[in-house]
Amino acid sequence: MHVLFVCNSNVCRSVIAERLTRAFAVEHELPGLTAESAGTRALVGFPPEPLAAETIAGLGGDTTGFKARKLAPEMMDRADLIVTMTESLRDQVSELAFGAAARTFTLAEVHRIAKVTGAKSVAALHRARNNLAYVGRDNIADPIGLSPERFLEVGDHIAELLFPVLGALAPHEQRVPDGARGLVIGPARAAPSAAFAAAQRAR
Repeated sequence: MHVLFVCNSNVCRSVIAERLTRAFAVEHELPGLTAESAGTRALVGFPPEPLAAETIAGLGGDTTGFKARKLAPEMMDRADLIVTMTESLRDQVSELAFGAAARTFTLAEVHRIAKVTGAKSVAALHRARNNLAYVGRDNIADPIGLSPERFLEVGDHIAELLFPVLGALAPHEQRVPDGARGLVIGPARAAPSAAFAAAQRAR
């Protein structure tokens, strides 16, 4: 499963989510789980915001080699799941590539739908979102310019929402052929990390 995370500048929220996903894949030995990130108004070529980098490191991730990139349709085409940080970004991104809307969710939305429905595929998540009872409004605000404590809060919130989704979708997933979307999911195999277990308890 290849996940694309999107925010505005691609130096904070989306890079936190990308690098936590990569760390999750390594820890749980899931080579089929990959991630990248981009921004709709990216600070192209910039490294992560320093407080975002500290947050990633504190949560077990690594920012080595990261440079911000502007969102491009080809990034969306290769993504099995596209995750944005706000509803307005979700709606904007959904219109940029053919067929992207069915694979594009906010992080809070995909977490909530997976939790309520037990969905194990992107297609199942998309079908369930039409029931508004499953969807709540919960955007992840940009902490740039705010305090270190606020960055930590945002990082913890992203991890709390993200790890259960990865735990539900990624284990035993099989990439489908190009041109086809969805996942085949089997029972979980990897033991949960301490961070993942903490996120699960916080649900």
